[in-house]
Amino acid sequence: APINPADINTVQGTYGSKLPFTSLIGTPSPSATPGNEGVFEVISGSSGNGGGDGPSKGDWVIPAASQFGTWRTHAVASPDQVIKVDKQGLTPAQVATVSVNPCTAYRLLRSYGPAAAGPGVEGLPMRPLDVGSGQWFIQNGANSGVGRAAIQFGRLWGLRSINVVRERDTPEATQALVSELKDLGADVVVTDAEFQSREWRDRLAEITRQGRETVGLGFNCVGGKSATAMARSLGEGGSLVSYGGMSRQPVALPVGLLIFKDIRFLGFWLSKWNERDPTGRRHMINDILNLIRGGQFKDVPVDEVKWDWETPEETLTHAVQGGLDGFRKGKGIFTFGDT
Repeated sequence: APINPADINTVQGTYGSKLPFTSLIGTPSPSATPGNEGVFEVISGSSGNGGGDGPSKGDWVIPAASQFGTWRTHAVASPDQVIKVDKQGLTPAQVATVSVNPCTAYRLLRSYGPAAAGPGVEGLPMRPLDVGSGQWFIQNGANSGVGRAAIQFGRLWGLRSINVVRERDTPEATQALVSELKDLGADVVVTDAEFQSREWRDRLAEITRQGRETVGLGFNCVGGKSATAMARSLGEGGSLVSYGGMSRQPVALPVGLLIFKDIRFLGFWLSKWNERDPTGRRHMINDILNLIRGGQFKDVPVDEVKWDWETPEETLTHAVQGGLDGFRKGKGIFTFGDT
């Protein structure tokens, strides 16, 4: 079960949805179990649940909806509460981390990326993605799970990316991160200091061939000054889509960008999209898992945290707190021992 920032925000009570309380986990009073994402192995099912395409003993399943509560060793669920996953050629960590960060990046590009000419698709807000167009998008938090996924999807779909990251403790560590993202397919990687400097405007002109090309799309997960700088980097009619706010700073939008450049400012919440199109979610997850199997998509580095009866509470709280730290060595994942 991964440790996502949204999980921590939910525990803090600052997220857009609240955890459901239950008495099923044996606490003296109803309590809530955190965790939106994870993979379970089916160990038992009722007699009517083993046939057809439904889950049966030994299958891997992931939650079909958010707020399932994955930070636990066991759960009781009906078949419609889970999605059966073909585990062939996949590791538990790859399946556990597929349904939030990669799906967010996938949906952001598909819903707001450059649209191809032709009629719209029923149920989608935009026309089909203009695959191979070579158009630019820009994102902050580029080393996050969503950022890494967007880089790879952009490369696969013929888009080009400008990626903003925070400086590391040493220049060598920063350069190592830049090289890592470029190996994933990033076209341009800049540090936050470079991005917010006076020289960025000239650098952007060089990247876009002196303005002959434009950046039409921005993905913001930070907020504050970073989001403002990103908005200023967009071309006329561009869109800035916010899906997070790690800095906890508001997004300041210069009114001139609204009036004179017709910049669009939007928000995206994957949970809401999943509710509207559960069938599309299943297709999206299967598409991403097939890319992983085929070696076309590299999953995010993980930092596994063993959780069994002997694990000190401090280890668990430290792992959760680290979920808000952008400098950890990999995405935190709880791996539960035998109970």
